[in-house]
Amino acid sequence: MNFSIYDLSVWVLPLVFAITFHEAAHAFVAYRLGDNTAWNLGRVSFNPAKHIDPFGTVILPAMLLLSHSPFLFGYAKPVPVNFQALRNPKRDMIWVALAGPLTNFILAFICVLLLKFLVPMIGKGSPVGMSALLVDFFVPIVFMLERGILINIVLAVFNLLPLPPLDGGRVLVGLLPEPFSTLLARIEPFGFLVLLVLLMTRSLSWIIGPPLDFLLKVFLELI
Repeated sequence: MNFSIYDLSVWVLPLVFAITFHEAAHAFVAYRLGDNTAWNLGRVSFNPAKHIDPFGTVILPAMLLLSHSPFLFGYAKPVPVNFQALRNPKRDMIWVALAGPLTNFILAFICVLLLKFLVPMIGKGSPVGMSALLVDFFVPIVFMLERGILINIVLAVFNLLPLPPLDGGRVLVGLLPEPFSTLLARIEPFGFLVLLVLLMTRSLSWIIGPPLDFLLKVFLELI
């Protein structure tokens, strides 16, 4: 029981916030650019309860974690966006898509800043060292912040893959001229099937591994 509670706190909670803030950012930017779909559904909110999918955001990541899966995966309720309602659909599609990954990078940076503040305070020999009671309280928070950096960067890099319906695919659709834009958009119904194949064959790690390692090194050097 202690194992499951610990893992739920230091892994699943950062994952919940990373995924839900990602979706909330899509909803907010779409609303600001003219699409009221998410607004009318109450999705323009950074409240995780508005975006949590009980299975995809909580149960699935917890099951993978407790079964010692080599990867951690989860998802929130997708934010519905009517791209044709945007003031400039082709251009604004890019900003709506980028909002999610950019939010994850911001969250990772916030985790770095908090770690820079907390780690010296709980370190041994620190002139502003905490009492043992406060150390016991803040150490799990440090673990959550460390996982928060990893989770947010993984989520950002994964979603920037140039494959619809991922954010990177929609950015590419917005950037490409016709007829290439339309041809790429037609791949969207098969995008998750392609991702599943990449995931099952472990090819995905070869694709996102190099940029992920580089970004993790950059963020960790900031601590």
